[in-house]
Amino acid sequence: MSSLSIRPVATKADRKAFIELAYRLNGNDPNWVAPLRSEVAATIDPKKNGWFSHAEAQLFLAERDRKVVGRISAHIDFLALEMPAEKGFGPGTGFWGLFEAEDQNAAKALMNAAEDWLRKKGMTKSMGPLSLSIWEEPGLLVKGHDHPPTILMGHHPAHYQGWIEALGYAPAKKLLTYCLNVENGFPPLIQRIVAAGEKNARIHIRRVSKAKFEDEAAIILAILNDAWSDNWGFVPLTAPEIADVGNKLKPLVFEDLIRIAELDGEPVAFMMTLPDMNEVLRPLKGSLLPFGWLKLLMWLRKPKSHTMRVPLMGVVKRLQSSRMASQLAFMMIEFIRRDAVVDYGTRRGEIGWVLDDNQGMNAIAHAIESKINREYLIYRKAL
Repeated sequence: MSSLSIRPVATKADRKAFIELAYRLNGNDPNWVAPLRSEVAATIDPKKNGWFSHAEAQLFLAERDRKVVGRISAHIDFLALEMPAEKGFGPGTGFWGLFEAEDQNAAKALMNAAEDWLRKKGMTKSMGPLSLSIWEEPGLLVKGHDHPPTILMGHHPAHYQGWIEALGYAPAKKLLTYCLNVENGFPPLIQRIVAAGEKNARIHIRRVSKAKFEDEAAIILAILNDAWSDNWGFVPLTAPEIADVGNKLKPLVFEDLIRIAELDGEPVAFMMTLPDMNEVLRPLKGSLLPFGWLKLLMWLRKPKSHTMRVPLMGVVKRLQSSRMASQLAFMMIEFIRRDAVVDYGTRRGEIGWVLDDNQGMNAIAHAIESKINREYLIYRKAL
């Protein structure tokens, strides 16, 4: 009978095996988009991921007959430990993520190893998957397996849900993404709201300036940390994370796709939109060689993207219960929609992720006639 063993990732070869497993297990799924191996390597490298400035992680491999059959991360975010427990995390909260397994026995052994590591670190509950940060790829895909994800969204085999729940994990929070057609504009009511805002001298919706990238990033970070601070699962983004994310996403920053809303000259809201790079990554199968780098470079110079994703959007907290908040949101969405259709050939938009109980964002999504297309679950278990 074949023996199964779990061991911590310790060497460069281990890290390579950890990365490669996902390509073997998911390669035959037509809707899985292979990430660039270099990006995955950077995610798990403390020298290249600013998240590690306030976190620690241990990676594990499952092996059977010297063959890697599973992987998992166990990690602690020290900022998450400082958050109020009623907001989802808080004292004693440990996490797991980057989960892949060839079979249910490997899945159980990996989860046991992650939980044991968390217990030894003094954690009293385990949550996941978070890979690795709440700001990266949180949640397990439980609805929407029939189409590929957009950029920076996860895609997981449907059977993982049963394996995780069989180990005593219960859903803690549901995350949603919405899709919509953007070619033909929005309903008349939304158009009237936008038109009224365009006539309001107090409101100015501007494009970001790539020449002032760091200054614009600081403005967006300040709005984001204020706007999201009361949300479930909130952990503040830090300067090291912003620096690393900025370097990663800077090639995807196009001035007409990111807007900052100013009220009486003060930045109070923003919306970030990214062309769906997964459209060009999908045929590359995770590698830029031999000619993938050229295809990607040509696309980045003047991307044509059928789909745009809105990963982040926020309005400062003091305005969130006002009509102004939704008006600013609709204006930014409409201004970006116009440019995306004309300049990038965009036909489809995706908004998310959005907490299932975020009434404001869900109301905005419904008002522009978008539909839920993917659902993710974050699970919790007492240790």
